[in-house]
Order: sequence, then C-alpha cells, then structure tokens
Amino acid sequence: MSVVDLSFERGAMGILLTFHQTYEPVFGNVLLSALVAGLPLYVLFIMLALLRLPAWICAITAMLTAFVLAWLVWGMPIGVTAGTATEGMAFGLWPISWIVLNAVFFHNLTVASGDFDVIKRSLTRLTEDRRLQALLIAFSFGALLEGIAGFGAPVAITASILASLGFEPVTAAVLALLANTAPVAFGSIGIPVVTLGALVAPILHTDVTATTLALSAMVGRQLPLFSILIPGYLIVVLAGWRRMREILPAVLVTGVSFAIVQFLVSNFVGPELTDIIAALVSMGCLAALLRVWRPAQIYRFEAEGAAATSRRVSGGSGRPGSEVEVDSPGRISRAYSMYVILTIVILIGQMGNLPFFSGHPVGDVKTALAVPANVTADLKCGTPGFKLCAQPWIGPDPAKDRQAFKFPDWNFYWPGTYEITGGKPVSLISREPPIVAKSTEYPLTFDWNFLAAAGSLVLYAGLVAFLLMRLRGAKVNFFTVYGRTVRQLALPIVTIAFILSIAQLMNYSGMTSSMAITLSKTGFVFPFVAAFLGWLGVFLTGSDTSSNTLFGPLQAQTAQQLGNVSPILTAGTNSSGGVMGKMISPQNLSVGAAGVNKVGAEGEIFRRVIGYSLILTSLVGIVAMIEAYVIPGIVPTP
Repeated sequence: MSVVDLSFERGAMGILLTFHQTYEPVFGNVLLSALVAGLPLYVLFIMLALLRLPAWICAITAMLTAFVLAWLVWGMPIGVTAGTATEGMAFGLWPISWIVLNAVFFHNLTVASGDFDVIKRSLTRLTEDRRLQALLIAFSFGALLEGIAGFGAPVAITASILASLGFEPVTAAVLALLANTAPVAFGSIGIPVVTLGALVAPILHTDVTATTLALSAMVGRQLPLFSILIPGYLIVVLAGWRRMREILPAVLVTGVSFAIVQFLVSNFVGPELTDIIAALVSMGCLAALLRVWRPAQIYRFEAEGAAATSRRVSGGSGRPGSEVEVDSPGRISRAYSMYVILTIVILIGQMGNLPFFSGHPVGDVKTALAVPANVTADLKCGTPGFKLCAQPWIGPDPAKDRQAFKFPDWNFYWPGTYEITGGKPVSLISREPPIVAKSTEYPLTFDWNFLAAAGSLVLYAGLVAFLLMRLRGAKVNFFTVYGRTVRQLALPIVTIAFILSIAQLMNYSGMTSSMAITLSKTGFVFPFVAAFLGWLGVFLTGSDTSSNTLFGPLQAQTAQQLGNVSPILTAGTNSSGGVMGKMISPQNLSVGAAGVNKVGAEGEIFRRVIGYSLILTSLVGIVAMIEAYVIPGIVPTP
C-alpha cells in the first residue's frame, strides 16, 4: 500500500525530536502511572453513570483530560498531541460513524417505504411472544449483521427494530448491546481475528495464515459457551427467570445451533464466515421450531393490556387473531428482500477480504477465487490493501505467480505526527520495551478507501433498495430520509469522534501501555487478567479489532515471558474478553441510544449493562484459566 506524503520538508533547525513512549512518568512508578492514566476513564464513568450528563459532553471532557495528560505528564510534544487527537476524531468519523450513519439510513428507508411495517407484521404473525422476538432479532439477526458489517450497525439496527415493534426504547438498546457480544470476535468478515493473527505472527515467528487459524480456533473454543448462555440471559433481562424457563426449547435451539456452527466454522474453516453461517443456521432453526412448537403462554408487555395471555396451542400453528393486517406473500418477500440486498451487497464487497476464497487452506486442499487481473504482485494473497487475489487453480501449492486487484485506497501519515528524513516520512512516535522487543517506530496513518468501505457498501445497498422501492411505486425521497438521519445522529457522531480521540491519545502517548503493564504483572492469574485487558481495550475504543491491536502483541509477549502459558491462549482471550466490553463502550452506548431515538439516555443504559459486562468478562477469564492449567491440550498451535 503506497503512502501519501502530506508533510513539509524542514531545514536542519526545524528537525523535530522523536517522542519515545514512557510508561513510568509519575515518580518513576508504573503503578502510579497506570492510576493516573485512568483519569480519562474515571471522568467518563463519573459523568456518565453518576452525573448522568449527555455522552457528547462526557466525551469532550474526557478527551481534554487525555490531551492534558498526554502532553504534560507523558511528555508528548504539543504538535504531536494535537495531531494524534485530530486523527482520532477523523477515525471516529471514518469509518465508524460512516457505517452507523448509513446503517440507520438504510433502516429509515425501509420505514419510509412501509417495508418495515410489513416486516413487523410478519414477525408478529410468526410469533406474538416478545421473548421470541428478542431471540430472533437481537441475537440471531444481530449476529448476521455483525458478521457482515459490524462497527455498530447490529446495535443500531436491531435496537431500532425492537423499539419499533413496541419494546421500551432503553430496554431495546440494552438487549441489542447484550446480544452483540458472542458474535463480535468474528464480526466484519472475521477482521478482529485476522488482524490479531497478523500482529501476533511476527512475535511467534510463525506463518500469518497458520497463526490466524490457530487464533480462530482458540476463540472458537471459548465463545460457543457464551453463545449458549446469551440467549437465555437476554430473556432473563427482558422478562425474568420464570419467563425464560417457559421458552427454554427456543432458547436452547437458538443458542446451541449458533454455538455448534460457530465452533465448527471457526475451527475447520476460519474466522471469515463464522458469524454469517452460524446466524443463518440459528435463524432457520428457530423458525423451524416455531412451526411445531409454541409457548403455552404468550408474553406481552403490560402496556399492551396484559403481561401475559395464557393460551393453549394445538397443532402448532400459533397464529394470532384477525386484528393483525395480512400481507400477501409477495409483499412480505419484497419487504425482506431489502435486507437480502443489504446482505448480498456487503458480502460481495467484502469477498476480497476472505482468505477462504484466495488460498485459504481447507484440509489438504487450497482454493482460490479466479478474478481476471492485470496487476501482478510478488505478494501473498491477503496482503493488506489487496482486496482480491486471482489464481484460477485448485491444488496444494498456491504460492506462485499471484495476481491481485486493488480497490482505490488512500493511506497517509497523519499531519503533525511525522517528519521527512532523507526524503521519506518517519514517525515522530516510538514504542519502547516492554511493549515491543526494541524501540520501534509507531506511525500514525489514516486510511481512506471510500469505494470499498463497509459504510459505503451499506450506502450502495441503500441506493439499490431505493431504486427498487421507486420502481414499485413507493413514495420515498432519498435526500429527505438521508437528511433526517444525519440530524438524528448528529450528537452521537460527535460523541464517537471524541471517544476515538481519547483512545488514540491514550494509545500513542503510552497511557494505555502503562495500564496494561500494571495489569500484566499478575503471574499465575494472567489468563484471567487477559480477559480484562481485552475488555479494557474494547471499552476504550468500542472495537474488538482495535483492542486486539492495542493489547494483542502485549498479551503474546507476556505469555512468552511467563513461559507456562500459550501466547495463542492469551491473545485469543484478549478477543473473547474484549467482546464483553463492547456493551459498555461509550461509543456503542451512543449508537444504541441513537438507534432508539433516545439521545441522552446513555447513562441509564450504562448502569443497566455494566453488571452484565463484568460478570461475563469474569466468566471468560475463568474459562481461560481452566484452558491454561486444567486442559492445556485444548489450546491449538500454529
């Protein structure tokens, strides 16, 4: 991937000194430094949970706190600090806010066209039971969206759907956030695990593909347990233990079917298609179950007239009364086809990122996607920036004569964070031991790939859906709906931008590393702590991929230093534990609140999910401890 130079040549007197990260700036003590490094987080916690202030105000205040600490305590030069802060804001806008904006826009299109009303009626006819609707939409459908797009879209869309179906808005957001856990490690076509593999392989001196497959298998031997637990947990949160037991068959079918497929695909195929296949199977199994089984009591909300209506069902039809408007099968198919379009467009756009289609090993056979290309590259398939690998063969040795097609992609060093030396850009930030083995340049670059970005793919799907809506006579104005969506998400987008600015300031100044070093000095219990390191990373960034980027190498190096714990286990646990922190990330709280049109309710949502997040992360840590010391044979090797 080429790098665009956006800096200016400087004379000898204008040479800037490289900022070498320090991890003990407070009286030379790493523990005190870690405590001080947590100040931006304390500010967020206090302002969100205790003062109950809007998230955008909390984010701006915490960002200013991080800025001052990075500059005055960690010693980052003011110009580099400013550059880092602005890059974080830009990253919050692109690609994260871009995907959220277009995902909510797509949903608003279906509302404006009337398609969403058809979907709501069809779901009601499938089941009136609010518990089953939560399973189908929040867990199974949300997992499908996570596998294809990720980056907040599943929370925004499923929370919005649930609220539109009559769920109390804050409860809808809580359910969407809680469900968006077990699938996250394999989200966005497996990017979190693929990224982790690329970072850990050099540390272990192993092949990137083999390391990625080992990490995929490791995560796939941790999260299926939670895929079984989460559906039941959702219903307990919604309706209580007794109401959950009443639909135990549906809970088990939903969770177990997802978990089995999640394990099989992650262990024997790879991370790329794990969520998509597991979600489709889970949705199909639940729909099939509802053809032959119905709960004895239909659970409704009190606002609907009764908490629950007792009803014996014979024959398994379970159809509601005549008060529900009946749509023709064709009309229902057209409504659902909008989401089919979304799925297909994103899958096609992401196909180039699938190693499975470009030299991914499946047993003793390797396959490749034959795509005509004129660009020859002496690179392996899957090289960052190369979206499609063309190799028309099926055989055991795909390593020769690779060809690749590359979508337009602009990548550049962020202004203020580098210097031109010898005609080449050199980062002004350097990472130091023990975070890395030796002093290493830490470039802050920005990637803008408008055509192939996930948010752009959702927008393309929206354009296709809009044209089809107009062809069938729907009175929908594209620009009116898009403008309304921008206004709806204005404050959440501000929040997201400042949250990512906090994350980048803490990461590039060394604050995050000070905290991580302190947490890693735990010896025997490090596998348990590893889950909370991942949790911390996702809390800071809202992204399992970013958490793996922050802490994945540290997890592997710490395991190597301990000697009796597998780096694959600790790195995989970083991803598994991280997913449990997504529900409390301020960024995702903002997405959830925006999805149900409750901007300003982030504090209430946070208070309702923080306990679940800590419990689930602790369980991940316990699973990691058991795998490390009781059944170490379960840990794969590259």
